[in-house]
Amino acid sequence: MAYLYDDQNVFAKILRGEIPNKTVLETEHSLAFHDISEQAPVHVLVIPKGPYVTYDHFANTASEAEIVDFTRAIGEVCKIMQVEPGAGHGGFRAISNAGDAGVQEVPHLHVHILGGRRLGRMLAKAE
Repeated sequence: MAYLYDDQNVFAKILRGEIPNKTVLETEHSLAFHDISEQAPVHVLVIPKGPYVTYDHFANTASEAEIVDFTRAIGEVCKIMQVEPGAGHGGFRAISNAGDAGVQEVPHLHVHILGGRRLGRMLAKAE
């Protein structure tokens, strides 16, 4: 599948500094910041700096350095926000939506780190 990256998406604009953000962590290949539409007391988005549309796009085409950096950035965000199991908030959920059926709203890979309270079930049982 060909992934068409829209360089005018909101996360691309954040990466270019055109839109401000509340940065939690910045690394060579990743940026993490607070979601402006928080769904939990802790709601941080982690994005790669490269032009990746979905997680599978990233996993199949990113360099090893980008993959390691992004994965470690997610772990560091969990530590910073104290959502690691056994830490202050006692756990988290990591979500990455992909495509229309996955209800992806921004066509740039992003992982939501949600925590700070019990989150409940992820999905209702399929009918």
